[in-house]
Amino acid sequence: MLDLDFLRGLIEAVDESGIDSIEVARGGTRVRVSKSPPPAPVVSSSPAPPPGPTTPPPAPAAAAAPTDGAAPPAPAAPAEDAGWVDIESPMVGTFYRAPAPEAPPYVDVGTRVSKGQTLCILEAMKLMNELEAEVDGVVRAILVQNGDPVEYGQALFRIEPD
Repeated sequence: MLDLDFLRGLIEAVDESGIDSIEVARGGTRVRVSKSPPPAPVVSSSPAPPPGPTTPPPAPAAAAAPTDGAAPPAPAAPAEDAGWVDIESPMVGTFYRAPAPEAPPYVDVGTRVSKGQTLCILEAMKLMNELEAEVDGVVRAILVQNGDPVEYGQALFRIEPD
């Protein structure tokens, strides 16, 4: 467990230095202190539909273009058909492809990854958690957009194992 004075010292050290962030693991707890906040997720709500008979809405003709400059997730064959491995979210949180808003993403479709390599960051309760590759292989699909909320067990990446 980290004490409050230690945390204040970390925050002060990052604030007064030229570094953007620091991550410390101590006693089974990981803490990351960063000057630049992660991009804010876009949240929208729509009114509930009136009660009555429902019909499924027509399928959209084309997906909307992403507004954050990130490449859209690539359409992919089901993992079980291609022998690909789904990398699932171990927690509820917010998905970020890069360590900072201006930084390049950790991986793109087509990137060769090694077991243990960082694929993305999942933010949960203001803590940044790195998600690592479970197998060696090639990223074949990124199934969520940058800044999207994700659920426990939701597939985030599809990797074609070596």
